Amino acid sequence: MNTNRQWLLAKRPNGLVTRENFEYVESPIPEPAPGQVLVRNLFLSFDPTQRGWMEDRESYLPPVAIGAPMRAGSIGQVSESRHPDFAVGDLVQTTGGWQDFVVAAPNEGPMGLTKVPDGVTPEMMLSVLGITGLTAYFGMIDLGTPEPGETVLVSGAAGATGSVAGQIARIKGCSVVGIAGGAAKCAWLKDEAGFDAVIDYKQGNVSDQIKATCPDKVDVYFDNVGGEILEAALNHINLRARVVLCGGISGYNATEPVPGPANLMNLVTNRARMEGFIILDYLPRAAEAITDLLQWISAGDLKYQIDLQHGFDNIPSTLSRLFTGENLGKQLLQIADPS
Repeated sequence: MNTNRQWLLAKRPNGLVTRENFEYVESPIPEPAPGQVLVRNLFLSFDPTQRGWMEDRESYLPPVAIGAPMRAGSIGQVSESRHPDFAVGDLVQTTGGWQDFVVAAPNEGPMGLTKVPDGVTPEMMLSVLGITGLTAYFGMIDLGTPEPGETVLVSGAAGATGSVAGQIARIKGCSVVGIAGGAAKCAWLKDEAGFDAVIDYKQGNVSDQIKATCPDKVDVYFDNVGGEILEAALNHINLRARVVLCGGISGYNATEPVPGPANLMNLVTNRARMEGFIILDYLPRAAEAITDLLQWISAGDLKYQIDLQHGFDNIPSTLSRLFTGENLGKQLLQIADPS
């Protein structure tokens, strides 16, 4: 390979992301400086938060610049090293973006550069042991603080983060109810992930379904959706409930400001707490989460699902799958095989 294929952000989206928001180019392969390595990307991660990175607004990370490769987490292989801790052939995790090659270093970029542990597959490292798994872990454990016997409700429950968050609550002895869309996703949550009940938001009033499936109301609500689903959940919170704000995918593609829940006073009357978080704040504690997650996976207590697409040409359409509901589990795409 003599060139670096790239998908650049060509224009900021208005509504749903389309192929027209990106431009395909071929550039020279970059060269690492001292202390850096050249990584050939193998697997790319696709996450709803990428939609926010495309907006020109202040956030926890700067927006992707027009004309820059689209930002994305990745697993790759070191093809040239000028860093003493990394050798050619090492599998590494970094923020490789939508391109074949990236220059990376341990203390550069949102994710830096870390080796993939022995025995861990790239798919695991980008899903249940990666950002989505860590998000589920710290969001549920640190903010949700589930106690045995409590009722936990999770929206976006068939997604990579929601499915793990709900299973962590089950492992902690809670009754877990998931909200998802479609029979296949709901069946996987019930039959494979071990949720006690599942609400299909496409099949009737969500607030009524929460009332029916959570007769003792909700002690912890883990929200990945926002909007009307968040409002429905707030109708049924218990005294001292914890509402964990992880994401709001229902409004990511909105062209006008989305109204907030009209029932926030329920937080006051129930003395409940609603708190958001960003996983980057927890990365120094990643080993803590990975230890527990690996133990639960090995014991068969934690299941995860990968939606793996293939081909560099399919990068833009793979991102779109997140917002059309096509994916089941963590959305990944493979662009090359390890050497």
